[in-house]
Amino acid sequence: MSLTKHMISRAAGALAGASLAFAATSAFADDGTIKIGILHSLSGTMAISETTLKDVMLMLIEEQNKKGGVLGKKLEAVVVDPASNWPLFAEKAKELIAKDKVSAVFGCWTSVSRKSVLPVFKELDSILFYPVQYEGEESERNVFYTGAAPNQQAIPAVDYLMSAEGGGVKRWVLEGTDYVYPRTTNKILEAYLKQKGVPAEDIMINYTPFGFSDWQTEVSKIKGFGSAGKKTAVVSTINGDANVPFYKELGNQGIKATDIPVVAFSVGEEELAGLDTKPLVGHLAAWNYFESIDTPANKAFIDKWHEFTKKPTRTTNDPMEAHVIGFNMWVKAVEKAQSFDTDKVIDALIGVAVPNLTGGFSTMMPNHHITKPVYIGEIQADGQLNTVWQTPGTVVANEWSPYLEGSKDLIADWRRPMNCGNFNVKTGKCGG
Repeated sequence: MSLTKHMISRAAGALAGASLAFAATSAFADDGTIKIGILHSLSGTMAISETTLKDVMLMLIEEQNKKGGVLGKKLEAVVVDPASNWPLFAEKAKELIAKDKVSAVFGCWTSVSRKSVLPVFKELDSILFYPVQYEGEESERNVFYTGAAPNQQAIPAVDYLMSAEGGGVKRWVLEGTDYVYPRTTNKILEAYLKQKGVPAEDIMINYTPFGFSDWQTEVSKIKGFGSAGKKTAVVSTINGDANVPFYKELGNQGIKATDIPVVAFSVGEEELAGLDTKPLVGHLAAWNYFESIDTPANKAFIDKWHEFTKKPTRTTNDPMEAHVIGFNMWVKAVEKAQSFDTDKVIDALIGVAVPNLTGGFSTMMPNHHITKPVYIGEIQADGQLNTVWQTPGTVVANEWSPYLEGSKDLIADWRRPMNCGNFNVKTGKCGG
């Protein structure tokens, strides 16, 4: 293809995208309801984590409709199942925006699913609320990150384990599922640990595929690595249903939290509900919310959840709270903008603050990330997490890691006139 043809082809694609985006936004004025997209895996390896997020969104939409909707319009949920299939996430996102004409989408769990849909949200100019902790190294105009960046989860967890209170850990196993979130998070953690004086031989990094189940050899390696006479911990970025056989094998091999503690970034109450937790007592999880946190707001939320699901023992978890915060921010921004127009809502979201479930407020910052408290909890026999450490207040997210060469000079600020997700403070230029 000649350069001229290539340019014409790209221009035609851009015009097509613009017309789809216009169709989506112009439909709002004519339709009696405002559609909200829910893009979560309801089947496949990630269903164990994502189904609950679909359910909490249905609850939030139902609650908002009881209050009269938004700007006098009722909300309608449009649920799709990308089935833990990363390319299918992009297809389903396009369907939600172009065909169903949703006003915003709440969805994705894994970073590979988020990366899959990014071009769609940019091309069709729609909004994604992403509710799960992730690796950072990103700030997109069309995405609002309501989960934790590494400095709101991974870095505090490592700091805690290094401290005397956390056991004075000297050796580190970085164990993850083989995709972008664990690899980038571990790249950041490895750089951070070395900066803290940990030698390379005291860091072991390992990856396994999604849905991995044969953990005997891998857990034996962890056990061997931890037998060198230095206090050892596992930092786990294992995702989805692979967590079930992983923790089971820890128990089978007699690895107790007092010997080699595991701190998990992707295991919460929902995942623990499917496990025999007795052998896991004392292992850790780092999040920004626990079901066990005793506040009036959390109690009211749990009561509503049990009433909605008709299951009084059904658990809540951190990404659910992120969707609560994100949804309430979207409602507030629409009311602030007095419009469902994508560009107006994106501008209005910055600076919006809403209550979280742990007794404070979360604010949407100019980098499209929210402020969050950090909690580290010990797994209890009943599958709950007991807080053993927390930050004194909320933490502002570092969207770009200060520990990596390629990103330490970057910041994101989506306010005009900067309007940039990767502004280099040394060169004074936006990376595009």
